[in-house]
Amino acid sequence: MLKSLPPAQGQNAENPKPAPSKKSSAIKTKSKGKPQAVPAVAGDVVIDAMTRELKRSFEKLRNKGQAPLYFLSYRVCDTDSFGTTAIFGAITNFGRNRNRLLDIEARVGSPELDSTHKIRSSGFDGEMSSRPGSVEFSIDNDPDAIACGLWYMTDKAFKDAQQNFVQVKANREVKVDEEDVSADFGPGKVVVSIEKPVKTLEDDNRWIAPLRRLSAIFKKYPEITTSYVSIDEDLTTRYVTTSEGTKVQQAQKLARLITGAGAICPDGMKVNLYDTAEAFDPKDLPSEEEFSKRIEKLAEAVVALRNSHAGEPYVGPAILMPKAAGVFFHEVLGHRVEGHRQKDEEEGRTFTKKVGAKIMPEFISVIDDPTINKLGDMPLIGNYRYDDEGMPAQRVQVVENGVLRNFLMGRSPIASFKNSNGHCRCQPGSSPVARQGNLMVESSQKVSEAKLREMLIGETKRQGKQYGLMFDEIAGGFTITQAFMPQSFSLLPLQVKRVWVDGRPDELLRGVNLVGTPLASLETIMAASDKVGTFNGVCGAESGWVPVSASAPSLLVRTIEVAREEKAQDKPPVLPPPILEKASK
Repeated sequence: MLKSLPPAQGQNAENPKPAPSKKSSAIKTKSKGKPQAVPAVAGDVVIDAMTRELKRSFEKLRNKGQAPLYFLSYRVCDTDSFGTTAIFGAITNFGRNRNRLLDIEARVGSPELDSTHKIRSSGFDGEMSSRPGSVEFSIDNDPDAIACGLWYMTDKAFKDAQQNFVQVKANREVKVDEEDVSADFGPGKVVVSIEKPVKTLEDDNRWIAPLRRLSAIFKKYPEITTSYVSIDEDLTTRYVTTSEGTKVQQAQKLARLITGAGAICPDGMKVNLYDTAEAFDPKDLPSEEEFSKRIEKLAEAVVALRNSHAGEPYVGPAILMPKAAGVFFHEVLGHRVEGHRQKDEEEGRTFTKKVGAKIMPEFISVIDDPTINKLGDMPLIGNYRYDDEGMPAQRVQVVENGVLRNFLMGRSPIASFKNSNGHCRCQPGSSPVARQGNLMVESSQKVSEAKLREMLIGETKRQGKQYGLMFDEIAGGFTITQAFMPQSFSLLPLQVKRVWVDGRPDELLRGVNLVGTPLASLETIMAASDKVGTFNGVCGAESGWVPVSASAPSLLVRTIEVAREEKAQDKPPVLPPPILEKASK
């Protein structure tokens, strides 16, 4: 599931948000007032303490229990975040959060079959073997305190792994043979990379006055019922140590300036629009003057959307503008080429046996490259240098000239793909699995946006339709990959336009979802434009929420289907907003 970047922490629950999260975010402790600055990292203190305790624990536990401990790893996620939110000219949230979360992976058995092997069931009952999950970890850089916390949780993880392995073997005895009998754990290179500590976040009042002024802009629009402007700055330091000798310490900053607004239509439907700006350094965010223009544009678009017509079910040609096209590929292709899904008996495995086969037009290629952090002037927030198993991130050619070539891999081997390509990722508290990073769609044949529109009108006429559709802004999407459910996807567009073949002006629509099935949808791509855009957001799956980017050109598709979106039944507010009444007096 892909959605827009979430608003800053503490946003009012009544404010518009992207598609709801399936899982809550990591536990955070909120401070009162202006917090005291705490160093986010302390040289090599943390990684050295982790390395010493891991070595001690592994040596003492490897010959204990019924099944041998053959692999042990520690992952620590250190987050220092600062967020401020303003609504209608007033600050509603101001806070600093700091935490460290610890995850321990203990594998007992052997690489061929170990305690992490999935226990097969059916439908929603299928589950991964239980694991201790993440725990809050000392934020003081005290080596002895760090070692004590690691000791206790390592003991628990080892005991849980022994119990899991018994269940894994019993489950295998009563189930049919699996189609893919690849090992549970594949080879991995030993990596040692200790980056220099990154300076802590600035923590002052510099955002309060600008956010008040920016959020007050929405008061000029009485139709808008909910709105916000927020800033969110994060400094995340990740540590990985393993019994093989890997030691990785990497840090990354990310600043996000986010605004959103919503309104209630006369028929009760709620409409929302969002705008975000991301940067790896807060200094690179838009100026207040520039972002105020973007807020004005957003507010006017929300009012226009409120007064637009509700869409109807439709099948026909359409243009997916860059952000919509990026989300389309993320959901239709991206999740289905994640390596671990290819051997999971409960997955639909749409593309498992299609390596070397043509799955889309020859002029389309798809790459996932977490090693780059910008595409043009746009930051790519799916960027990382090492994945959550400590493996180096790699550029992967997923599709080459329409032909499927590779899967996104962690250290869970599948048939014909034994090695990691650095795509194993997770949110603290979840087991890492193969995930997308920066998914990029490329076209060897490009036309201008104007030509793409001409081609849309021509194809619409050929099909005998009165209009085609154009999908622009989008909140995100989701897809179903499990075998016991239909293999389908749904995108959540925010702005859709009818493009009439008789020359009438384009008509804005609201309240439709784009739906379909993957194999059929990929084959209907007809052309791509020379305009490329990026959707930055967070993706939720079984390993939690991770930041991702999806970049693509505008695409013309021969056939797309839209369905009506569910709408609320409450009327718009009867009571006029106080600002409007005050202005009239």
